[in-house]
Amino acid sequence: MPPAWADHPRATQKSPVLAAAAIKLLRTPTALAQLSPEESACIVSFMRLTGFAPGATILREGDQQETGYMLLVLTGEVSVQTTDGGTHEPVVISVLGPGNVIGAMGLLDGAPRSATCVASSRIEAAVLSRGALDQLIAQHPHVGAKLMVALCQRVSDQLRATGQQIGMYVQLMQTMQAEIDALKQQLRDDRRD
Repeated sequence: MPPAWADHPRATQKSPVLAAAAIKLLRTPTALAQLSPEESACIVSFMRLTGFAPGATILREGDQQETGYMLLVLTGEVSVQTTDGGTHEPVVISVLGPGNVIGAMGLLDGAPRSATCVASSRIEAAVLSRGALDQLIAQHPHVGAKLMVALCQRVSDQLRATGQQIGMYVQLMQTMQAEIDALKQQLRDDRRD
């Protein structure tokens, strides 16, 4: 079942202040800085505004049904979480604020959500659905193509950063294992003495 806002008329026309904020925030480094002001305004004209109360789940990890949209955070903070495999408790990966885009991978590939996003405070967001993206591409192919390139670049940057983090964790684990091995050897040596 699509989200409640999916069938609403474009709300950006109903709230010019939030629409102006969306145009500005869409061009920030945390969002899609490659876009011109005109391209951002065009994209925002295809977005809908929505809000979330504190504690509301915006995206749910593993969700296969509601993957056809992304959100640009306009106000508030979103906690990005994943589930700890051992305890099944949520682990906060990051906290995102205004100018951050969430759900871009789901918009691009329709695959299940890779993380849970929860509103840490009252959230106002601009939403781009897959249907609106299709309309944007049909009506403004150059802007649609530039948006797709910007989204792909953003996802690539996130994957690179994740790869670097994994590399650091592997190095940390190797260092810790070497220290554990050294302590074990020291205990064995102490027992012999």
